[in-house]
Amino acid sequence: MTWIAPQIERQERPAAADERAMLEGWLTYHRETLLAKCAGLTADQLVRPTAPPSSLTLLGLVRHLALADRWWFRVQFAGEDVALPYLTEDDNDADFNALDPARAEADFADFRAEIAACDAAAAGRDLDETFTGPRGDTLNLRWVYVHMIEEYARHNGHADLLREALDGTTGA
Repeated sequence: MTWIAPQIERQERPAAADERAMLEGWLTYHRETLLAKCAGLTADQLVRPTAPPSSLTLLGLVRHLALADRWWFRVQFAGEDVALPYLTEDDNDADFNALDPARAEADFADFRAEIAACDAAAAGRDLDETFTGPRGDTLNLRWVYVHMIEEYARHNGHADLLREALDGTTGA
């Protein structure tokens, strides 16, 4: 049986809410938007580049954003000692490059598990809590949320174009 990326029920975009609910709500919305862009596609479609000369794919975006979430929420902010998935010494872009359609379902499960772990790492922590970023600058949890919203929004624009080129689907 061929695996198909599942349909996604997205939460409503947050409206008038406090800062924490707004940041969490928009990040959740953008995470779910990425999965909605993939919904209904086969694993083979998810690994197919559709915007030459770029090799960017929808599954590559899913893997990249799982990695970015882990890096910012768990490794940088929470200080967890966890390995970075997908990357190798030979390929620092393996999240985009080392794609296997046979692993698509597992990659989606890994994405969801990573989101849960990242949400747990930030739960109950103050938005003003600081950490030293990779460039030596002082950042806070609020910055991580804003950065990840921006990261997802940018890549969701890429996902729009990739999906439209695959099967003509727009929106979501």
